Amino acid sequence: MAVSRFVALAVAAAIGLGLAGTATTSAAADDLRIAAQPFPLYAPLFVAKQKKWLDEELAKVTPNAAVKWSLFPAGPPINESFAAGQQDVGFVGDTPALVGKAAGLDTSAIALTSDGPKSLAVVVGGDSPIASPKELKGRKVAVTKGSYAHHLLALVLEQGGLTLSDVELINLPVAEIPPAIVAGTIDAGAVWEPILTRFESQKAVRVLADGTGIKKGLLLIVADNGFLKNRPEQAKALLTAYKRASEFITANPKEAAELISGDVNLAPDLLVQVLRRMNYDPAIHDDDVAEVKKTEGFMRAHGLIKTAVDVDAFFNRKPADEAGLK
Repeated sequence: MAVSRFVALAVAAAIGLGLAGTATTSAAADDLRIAAQPFPLYAPLFVAKQKKWLDEELAKVTPNAAVKWSLFPAGPPINESFAAGQQDVGFVGDTPALVGKAAGLDTSAIALTSDGPKSLAVVVGGDSPIASPKELKGRKVAVTKGSYAHHLLALVLEQGGLTLSDVELINLPVAEIPPAIVAGTIDAGAVWEPILTRFESQKAVRVLADGTGIKKGLLLIVADNGFLKNRPEQAKALLTAYKRASEFITANPKEAAELISGDVNLAPDLLVQVLRRMNYDPAIHDDDVAEVKKTEGFMRAHGLIKTAVDVDAFFNRKPADEAGLK
């Protein structure tokens, strides 16, 4: 699919799903443009923002540059923003990262943002009688199509001897899934943090199955290849700040939760629970590449991408190596 056609489809999807992003102001040539999602899955980014560590690292390499932020509620509209030439770096799940690459985006995965098998789950109502994946057969099950939870849903159904064809699949933005379960318009859905913890803490939903043992819940930092070629020192600065922030979260989860609660729209007492279940080490390891290969195979098998992605080539470890990530 040509990038221009991808842009049109992505724009239509964003409008249809209510996924319009928060646009950045116009950026100078050396400004670092970041597309992010206001979720604790990307917590080190917001710690680095609040602590001014990202600004500090950027100033060392391009003193007059600023960080330009765009916030989106999911990965698919971030792809559209990349396709329109509006971003240098993006924070997305493995599935939307592959969708964008397969559609023609000139991007590379340069690091992980986080992983956490318990950070994404298939949930049912708090009082639902559904007790196992096999009981989802014929039920209305929602997912944000093209999200990394889409793959989780397929894996959970597989545990029950089912496929995606055995359920009535409903495409919904993740924030609308728990309310739809509570309202009784759907029976189950695949969600991720902070939606998961927020509604589970209210006992509005119950986890039927999470990613434990079947999906690590990888999220990636992707970058435009032109940016990596022309401003590699900025990519290194970003990863250096991210690593510093990830180490801060590990050592100070409560302080980190207080610091970024507003950025991710989750109360500190709930946020600290999420932070403690996540691994924020941004270094790329061989088993991470293998995990993304499994995701790519699933996506081709289910028609989410039409063009195969060379996952080994998609990962560019040079920025992480230069930033000293191990």
